[in-house]
Amino acid sequence: MSNDVFSALEALEKEKGIPREYMLEKISQALLQAYKKDNNSVTDNIVVESDEAKHELRMYAKKTIVEAVETPALEINLDDAKKYTRHPVLGDIVNVPVETKGFGRIAAQAAKQVIIQGIREKEMGLVYARFSAQQHEILTATVNRIEPRNGNLILELGTGAEKTEILLPVAEQIKNERLREGDKVKIYVVEVTGDPARPKVLISRTHPGLVKRLFELQVPEIRDGLVEIKSIAREAGSRTKIAVYSSDKNIDAVGACVGPRGDRVGAIVSELGGEKIDIVQYNENTEKFIAAALAPAEVISVEQVDVKNYRVVVPDDQLSLAIGKEGQNARLAVKLTGCKIDIKSRSIAAFDDLSRAQY
Repeated sequence: MSNDVFSALEALEKEKGIPREYMLEKISQALLQAYKKDNNSVTDNIVVESDEAKHELRMYAKKTIVEAVETPALEINLDDAKKYTRHPVLGDIVNVPVETKGFGRIAAQAAKQVIIQGIREKEMGLVYARFSAQQHEILTATVNRIEPRNGNLILELGTGAEKTEILLPVAEQIKNERLREGDKVKIYVVEVTGDPARPKVLISRTHPGLVKRLFELQVPEIRDGLVEIKSIAREAGSRTKIAVYSSDKNIDAVGACVGPRGDRVGAIVSELGGEKIDIVQYNENTEKFIAAALAPAEVISVEQVDVKNYRVVVPDDQLSLAIGKEGQNARLAVKLTGCKIDIKSRSIAAFDDLSRAQY
């Protein structure tokens, strides 16, 4: 039995990265649990020893040598003690081997549950430690299976002892993206909550952080700190606006992100399934920043109305472009700049100004 146990633990350590020492401790607890069920809850005198060198796992009951046995779980008479020690003396303690094969079915089942729970807890602890260290990072995963009932994806990360399955909820998937089993996909680790025994790992393909990390991977100037991403506004699967800035006047922040022949931004668009990306120049001057954020529309003027309210005037033929389909362009510009934006065509703005002057 011991050889089988140690062989299984070696395989478990290799496959899942669960240390043998940890599992030996859980097995000891399981054996004690099983013994307790078969021996009226008396376990204070039970000892489980492991010898990794010899691949031996032994369980003893420490019993006191007495003339007349009153408590069999704790005592042994002189004659029986001779089986375990050459010179038994009344009052001495003798180690009596416990045969685990004699455990009842219920006790064995309880022991099995302890071991299974031990494996599960350690697996969860490893998951917690791993993803806590990778929070806000991008990982590459493989689509393992798709749940037909709800559309959730089960992804597989890593290999060997590092292999982990993780859920990508349908709410965190890019709309209209069609992934198949075996596809490689990049995910963003949003956060890890809970505790090591019950970690909750939220991953996403819709989070703006995914776009930010993809640009950091593709653009050396961002990795080197020469170009800074100031803000991102995203409607996953459709369009993203990203504002970039460089304090070095010799560096074109937008050009660096676009890349030669658009290769850098093109690679990110491809990874996101064709999602459109507008890269705009950040400016500390809010009016200029708002004008840039409304690209590709032309802007005639930007006027501050109050603290975070701005009126934007665009050519008459640019109004629909500035607002965008279903208001998307304006909505993303608001998110990107953090300002409220009221967009007017030139003719409407002129009429409003004339009405106010007359009033």
